Amino acid sequence: MHLEKLTLYNFKNYEEATLELSSAVNCFFGLNGSGKTNLLDAVYYLSLTKSASAASDTQNIRQEENQFFVKGVFIDKKNQTEVLCSFIRGSKKAMSEDGNEYKKMAEHIGKYPLVLIAPNDIELIWDGSEQRRKFFDGLLSQMNHQYLENLITYTQVLRQRNGLLRLFSERGIIDQDLLDSYDEKLVPAATYIHETRKSFLTEYHPLFEKWYKQLAGKEAKEKVSITYRSDVEETAFADLLKKNLQRDIVLQRTSSGIHRDDFLFSLNAGELKKFGSQGQQKSFLIGLKLAEFQILAQASKKKPLLLLDDIFDKLDDVRIVKLMSLISDGNFGQIFITDARSGRSREILKEAGVKAKIFEVQNGVVKHAR
Repeated sequence: MHLEKLTLYNFKNYEEATLELSSAVNCFFGLNGSGKTNLLDAVYYLSLTKSASAASDTQNIRQEENQFFVKGVFIDKKNQTEVLCSFIRGSKKAMSEDGNEYKKMAEHIGKYPLVLIAPNDIELIWDGSEQRRKFFDGLLSQMNHQYLENLITYTQVLRQRNGLLRLFSERGIIDQDLLDSYDEKLVPAATYIHETRKSFLTEYHPLFEKWYKQLAGKEAKEKVSITYRSDVEETAFADLLKKNLQRDIVLQRTSSGIHRDDFLFSLNAGELKKFGSQGQQKSFLIGLKLAEFQILAQASKKKPLLLLDDIFDKLDDVRIVKLMSLISDGNFGQIFITDARSGRSREILKEAGVKAKIFEVQNGVVKHAR
């Protein structure tokens, strides 16, 4: 599978642009702020129906305009498909495939698998549990549509339940029947999510360890691990909800559940954030992403799009060489690379024997560089 053509209209700093892409490696070179990452974000939209960075679709409309659209032509085993994502201020976002509009965005997730490696990935290590849940939820949602549906249900019902708890706290009265009606939806969704996360990690972890060792080098002796921790591991979720009801009313929120789960990153049994060197943390991060790529490829029977945003700025020379050797060996499918220093990237690609289609980006204008 690859993206053959990308068209933008009023998307971020692009008034209009059309790119004919290579099925192998595509490089976007330009100064910071020129719009390189915006091109990757457009590809991200076509795969995952949303921006990788902006919380609101409105933020992606070009200044003083009222709408944007991103269109892509995908080729998969000689079959051509057109995917269109459009948004108008004050309206709902629309997503269509070959002119057929989706009723629910979730129907599109997983059809065009994608992995993004970006500068802010370090948040997976440095920030709290929410970032790590978001990473694994995003991965599982691309692999498993039922997981995504349960995650949507859980998130919606949890929001409603928290609203009800606030009402109970304000009025001093509990409507147990109404609360039970929410819990009857919340518990099965939570159970499915917990069991899926748990079983998934047993499959994912060996792949992650393999990639970490390959990036860190054969001489690396440290042991890396990912541990799944959940409130519902020891106690049934329904029992936890009943046990914590009075506390939840005081707090005005549900204090236990899979929305509090964490994936602990460890190095030699110590916390990676505290005990890992910069090099070890970088290897850990890239290992997470390459394992994501491999497991998505296995699940979908197609190689995901791989987006590398300013990655040469974030990796040392040793890890850059190892990553580029993986690319030159044909481990991946279609790749998109951004860099502010074109001379450096061209030299790296040349040394690795990687042929790439080069685009120069300047103030929202893209030109194919020969």
